[in-house]
Amino acid sequence: MFKKILIANRGEIACRVIKTARKMGIRTVAVFSDADRNALHVKMADEAVHIGPPPANQSYIVIDKIMEAVRQTGAEAVHPGYGFLSENMNFAAALEREGVVFVGPPSPAIEAMGDKITSKKIAQEAGVSTVPGYMGLIADADEAVKIAGQVGYPVMIKASAGGGGKGMRIAWNDAEAREGFQSSKNEAAASFGDDRIFIEKFVTQPRHIEIQVLADKHGNYVYLHERECSIQRRNQKVIEEAPSPFLDEATRRAMGEQACALAKAVGYTSAGTVEFIVDGNRNFYFLEMNTRLQVEHPVTELITGVDLVEQMIRVAAGEKLPFAQKDLKINGWAIESRLYAEDPYRNFLPSIGRLTRYRPPAEVATATHVVRNDTGVFEGGEISMYYDPMIAKLCTWGPDRASAVENMRVALDSFEVEGIGHNLPFCSAVMDHPRFASGDITTAFIAEEYPDGFAGAVLDEPMLRRIAASTAAMNRVAEIRRTRITGTLGNHERHVGDDWVVTLQGTEFAVRISADKQGATVTFADGGRHRVTSDWLPGQPLARLDVDGRAVVLKVGKISGGFRVRTRGADLKVHVRTPRQAELAKLMPEKLPPDTSRFLLCPMPGLIVKIAVEEGQEVQEGQALATVEAMKMENILKAERRGVVRKINAAPGASLRVDDVIMEFE
Repeated sequence: MFKKILIANRGEIACRVIKTARKMGIRTVAVFSDADRNALHVKMADEAVHIGPPPANQSYIVIDKIMEAVRQTGAEAVHPGYGFLSENMNFAAALEREGVVFVGPPSPAIEAMGDKITSKKIAQEAGVSTVPGYMGLIADADEAVKIAGQVGYPVMIKASAGGGGKGMRIAWNDAEAREGFQSSKNEAAASFGDDRIFIEKFVTQPRHIEIQVLADKHGNYVYLHERECSIQRRNQKVIEEAPSPFLDEATRRAMGEQACALAKAVGYTSAGTVEFIVDGNRNFYFLEMNTRLQVEHPVTELITGVDLVEQMIRVAAGEKLPFAQKDLKINGWAIESRLYAEDPYRNFLPSIGRLTRYRPPAEVATATHVVRNDTGVFEGGEISMYYDPMIAKLCTWGPDRASAVENMRVALDSFEVEGIGHNLPFCSAVMDHPRFASGDITTAFIAEEYPDGFAGAVLDEPMLRRIAASTAAMNRVAEIRRTRITGTLGNHERHVGDDWVVTLQGTEFAVRISADKQGATVTFADGGRHRVTSDWLPGQPLARLDVDGRAVVLKVGKISGGFRVRTRGADLKVHVRTPRQAELAKLMPEKLPPDTSRFLLCPMPGLIVKIAVEEGQEVQEGQALATVEAMKMENILKAERRGVVRKINAAPGASLRVDDVIMEFE
């Protein structure tokens, strides 16, 4: 077995590999850019080597710099994680020439399967059903438009060397094909150093289901069942689960056997993933093979009990797989929510900055309940604009799907993140969505259910009543504390009343509180009641309550006359007032937000790549105005209505903050 492994990656996946290597007694080497000098993976590793400036194309994907780090530290093997150089055959070949083991497949398999165009041709030759498309290289936008028309809209424009949603666009017409081709090409060059693009038919209403395969160097191939990855946004997976709620055993076996057959055809070893799209009749089509560890591998580990990173390392060291296909059973259900540094209230645009608070839920592992958080950040750390916006993967497991989802609901509500925009509220909202609960999902789920973006969840009345009861009980605790403090200052201690009016989400509840040493019974005007117990104290940002035997977790902040409460994807102002205060509050005028309709504001911190209009120019609704790049993604800002550009305040190359004014309109 190896004594020292270098991890050619960063963030949560580097930390994940370090954990398993440490468990196996293997020393680890981290590499880091200027932006990652104080990163968690650097702190966790036994050694760390600086490899250059923040941009990945000057550090993490420069093969010579990684090779020098290998030589400098004497690492015997390199684990590439995912992204960066993980599917770069030249990197694998360079390690082989150096006599260093690549913890992954052999370079010919990477060449055959890692390239999207080549892999599709091989799959077709092997008799695997594939999506129609044009597998040749595309020279320019004009050719892209021509080919898209021949394939038939809608089409998917994809980077040949792509992955992780980078370099991917859906085009529904010629204009979008032209625009998408250039953006995909730019993103592919920046992310992978390879700007080759191909086009395939976009299958509407598909499910994205993938098969995890594992193979050793002794001819043993197994599949570790499937993962459902259909909850996607901009082709980037957001929530995954294992197994799929859609597959039956016959389809699962057919997909698994086909995935193994494809792996055998290219002499594959190590862990890899064969991705399929599956239609409503369970017909499946080969999409691509990822010749690396997948981001969502933890859910497979949770239902099989197999540490995939450990098996990758053991396979790379020449060991045989310790199990056969018949040994790999599905145990329970697992869900993964990806925590992204993206603001869901601003159309999920990237968010950067300092994590002023970062408190994941406690990790748990029992026979009936698992909470796991794979992360690469820490409280006080900086979220950089240079890398992927994912900062953690929150996973839960339960004996069945319903319990795994409920465990995820509580875990998401318990996850405290402040200082940046993040998508925790959105993930929470999905967990409560009826379509997700039923398993009736496709890759179009987010586009269909949130066509106008995400503005926060709207909670049903039973949940509002539980929150109202909880905050009424919390307010009583706060009021008692306040009266005791004023009493010590020499004032007369005032009585805390039993009657209150709770207002939230436009709904008003009159309640009466009857408290005892164990908790409080909150009775509503219609006779309904809730029993609330909690050890929450004023000032604590997280309240864990039991409401009629059901866990309720609230992120709590103080506002005038009540609380700011965040739970289940909703961000609520909850006012708890005396009946008289509630009467007077109804007479107060509502404060309106400022009018920003005449400005194009920068929606996230980023770099201006392009200004597409001029001062004095008339623009139409939907016309591209500017392109902002952040976290390796290009975001095209478009006109919301017809107008005339009065003034342009930013030029290409400028770095802007959130809400900086890019241009003004007449």
